[in-house]
Amino acid sequence: MQTDHPTYTQTQILAWLRGLMSVALADNDYSNQEHTLFDQISHSDEWGEEVAIAAFEPISAQELADALGSDRDVGQNFLRMAVVMAFADGKYTDTEDRIIQEFCTALHQEIKPINELRQKLEANSHQAEHHPNLLKPVKEWLDHMDIHDSRLANLICKVVPAQCPFERDVVLFGHKIMHIPAMCEINPLYDQLVGLRFRSLCYLADKGEDVSKYCK
Repeated sequence: MQTDHPTYTQTQILAWLRGLMSVALADNDYSNQEHTLFDQISHSDEWGEEVAIAAFEPISAQELADALGSDRDVGQNFLRMAVVMAFADGKYTDTEDRIIQEFCTALHQEIKPINELRQKLEANSHQAEHHPNLLKPVKEWLDHMDIHDSRLANLICKVVPAQCPFERDVVLFGHKIMHIPAMCEINPLYDQLVGLRFRSLCYLADKGEDVSKYCK
């Protein structure tokens, strides 16, 4: 049984989601997948009231800090989700990092594994592909995210698929034109997403919620 923690306020969660949207929009490529995700979130039953998609406007770093407050764990958990959002397409761009670093400054926090990773890549960019464990510190940091809010736990279970989407060939007129690898091969942090989903399921189950709908 997990130790009880204060749940997030509605103001904190809305700021959290606006922060994630800021990261999603950082590269000026608001994909259909991202739009569908935020539309799904805005219509989620967990809110108790529907949140208009228009409410998910990008947020300034200071607005985010004011809304989240001074609790270090709240800030760290937000930053973990922001990094996951940035890595969702398998890429972590300078523009996304700039937004996240602005959030760090406003929250008076640092993402040490990301900063150390950047320094290593700048110093040894030509050897990056030959270091499969380069992301290990980032993965370990992400694995420390705590789940202590039912609304966010439900949303994570909805957003993260129950199974790794299978790889497949795209065939037209009997000819293979391309191969789509499995999602777990594309996203280097897929295992962290699965772990986050599992912890969310465990939290909800401990709270007595029926999680069978997420296990299909």
